[in-house]
Amino acid sequence: MATRKPQRMDAAPFSVQSAPSRTTLRTEPEGPAGGGAARGVRLTGRGGILLITAVSLVCALIGHLAGSPLVGGIGFTAACVAAALLVRPTDLLSLTVSPPLAYFVAALLAEVAVTLGQEGFSRAVAIGMATRLADVAPSLFLGTALVLVIAVFRGLPGNIRDFSDEVNGRSPRSATPDKPHRKQ
Repeated sequence: MATRKPQRMDAAPFSVQSAPSRTTLRTEPEGPAGGGAARGVRLTGRGGILLITAVSLVCALIGHLAGSPLVGGIGFTAACVAAALLVRPTDLLSLTVSPPLAYFVAALLAEVAVTLGQEGFSRAVAIGMATRLADVAPSLFLGTALVLVIAVFRGLPGNIRDFSDEVNGRSPRSATPDKPHRKQ
């Protein structure tokens, strides 16, 4: 049996990272305990996607029990806004493309849970998914649009620019603040 050589996982693939400087100036006051308590909760991109999925799943199940698909739509929209506000600015790009897929996964899990044990399981899941997605379509559009609008104001264009530079092999534009960017 062949063993695999352990790989270092301290840096993300395809990124150039420099060591943090110890002489950085703090522009924000620290919290009462000296930590980051004043800055609030921050989620990673995956955490934001998980938040949207979990809240959508719970609200879809509550909506089924209440007999109102509007509950699932409102929960999805609220989760999208919360995730867009809580996700770290560097992870906004991954969050902005994920809400429809996150809702689809949550709706599929809810529909499977609701129709489990019924006769014609696969047909019931397919019909239930089509109905659920049709009922919640306006909320899907609204939640996704709100994520995009909030992300634009929180720095999404800079993330797209950095991603483009990374993919095209250019040095990051913000990497050298002392040298002005020359026009070509």
